[in-house]
Amino acid sequence: MAVIFPSWTNKLPHAIGVGLPVVALAAIAGVWYFFSPEFTDVGYRPKQPIAYSHKVHAGDLGLDCRFCHNTIERGFYAAVPPAETCMLCHTTVRKERPTLTPLRLAFKQDKPIKWVRVHMLPDYAFFNHRVHLAAGVGCISCHGRVDTMDVVEQKKSLSMGFCLDCHRNPTPNLRPVSQITNMRWDAKIANYDPKTDPHRKRTVEPPLHCSGCHR
Repeated sequence: MAVIFPSWTNKLPHAIGVGLPVVALAAIAGVWYFFSPEFTDVGYRPKQPIAYSHKVHAGDLGLDCRFCHNTIERGFYAAVPPAETCMLCHTTVRKERPTLTPLRLAFKQDKPIKWVRVHMLPDYAFFNHRVHLAAGVGCISCHGRVDTMDVVEQKKSLSMGFCLDCHRNPTPNLRPVSQITNMRWDAKIANYDPKTDPHRKRTVEPPLHCSGCHR
């Protein structure tokens, strides 16, 4: 009988049987990573309507986070500052600086500054700033060393896995409530153990059930 196909085609079924699963797994892994918050969200640093350096304000000048984000201890969300907050200083400090013209204009016209939010959670994820800060979770745990950033960027994925890692083992992220906004505070240097903190009224036991975050 005449040979219709070359001999190498005999290996095709085996190659396809092995190759297709490998390609499928690679595609799944690629989608899982490249569509995950670790890839799509980490590093996000939008341009703001007014250049603002957290490194200068929070780092060099030591401005407390709560001066601008003044709702974090009593509300669900972290408020962004209105022009009035900025002008508490900038009525006298660098008041003629050209880059602050949009700020002065917003203040004069009594209009909000259209800050671009950097850290965003989906609508189906419930998050309460007040509860986390009251438990002693510092700003740095979710936002990173903001005091070293000239332009704020997202440092953590804020994914469900990221949150669950902390909910399962919150101890590494706990600190005295008096130090929640202190970016330079270090638990090892302070020799801090939340279990022996006399100011803690109860043990921190974050929920692990679905309705804890999805309501």
